[in-house]
Amino acid sequence: MRLAINAIADELRRLKASGVGQVSVSEEGLESLRRSVAERGSPAGEAPAEEAADEAAHPPPVVVLPRGDKQARWDALRSQVLEDPVCKAKVRPGKKVVLGVGSLDASIMFVGEAPGAEEEVQGEPFVGPAGQLLTKMIVGMGLSRGDVYIGNIMNWRPDLPVDPGGVQVGNRPPTEKEMAHCLPYLRAQVEIVAPRLLVALGATAARGLLGHKAFGALGEVRGAWHDFGGRPLMVTYHPSYILRNPTNRTKRLIWEDLLKVMERANMPISEKQRGFFLK
Repeated sequence: MRLAINAIADELRRLKASGVGQVSVSEEGLESLRRSVAERGSPAGEAPAEEAADEAAHPPPVVVLPRGDKQARWDALRSQVLEDPVCKAKVRPGKKVVLGVGSLDASIMFVGEAPGAEEEVQGEPFVGPAGQLLTKMIVGMGLSRGDVYIGNIMNWRPDLPVDPGGVQVGNRPPTEKEMAHCLPYLRAQVEIVAPRLLVALGATAARGLLGHKAFGALGEVRGAWHDFGGRPLMVTYHPSYILRNPTNRTKRLIWEDLLKVMERANMPISEKQRGFFLK
């Protein structure tokens, strides 16, 4: 719970830095949070004993991929993720662990932070509103969703208190320790797919790939090339940024980053594409 509260605070700071001035929270959500804190509270600044024990018992996984073609290696990785005791424990009943999807021969790999409500139901990343917008961006680049590879750092939806019906209300960014557990699985996906370049979608994904202390505000690293495991990494906004700020200006900011990706990938760019969202 302490980690969840810290993550909520991080998310509020991220929203403030991106220009969001107000956040709506239902009274039911607040009451659920108060109830969970009261039930699981511990002395200030002290991690619950079970939480510390869980971290000691389940260090980040070691991934050793077998020999074989890409599909065989990906299948082996999927089996390891599905059997990971931490992943299994973190996924709510009736929900699914989420691994990346797309072409295993993709030149471009998009990386988000974590599954949301729709994703944990379908077991596929970026299938909710933000995912539908990402698909439109990919089509705008002259590609299809099946031409690229799309993944998340996290393989489960970070937990928050649930409402009386057992439904989780809202999302939170994963903690540094949560991402540390799942990063070996993301690195393995990068090794299998071997994309020419990667695109980090949003501040949380960028921090997971570049390191939590690599930058303050996303604007410090957005729109520039970085390195992840020897591969070029472009950092841009998460599609949800456009959902919160649906203006041509915000769309153009992300599109300019994607134009750089297209140029780096030696993709053809028409004058029409160069002019998207300028008016």
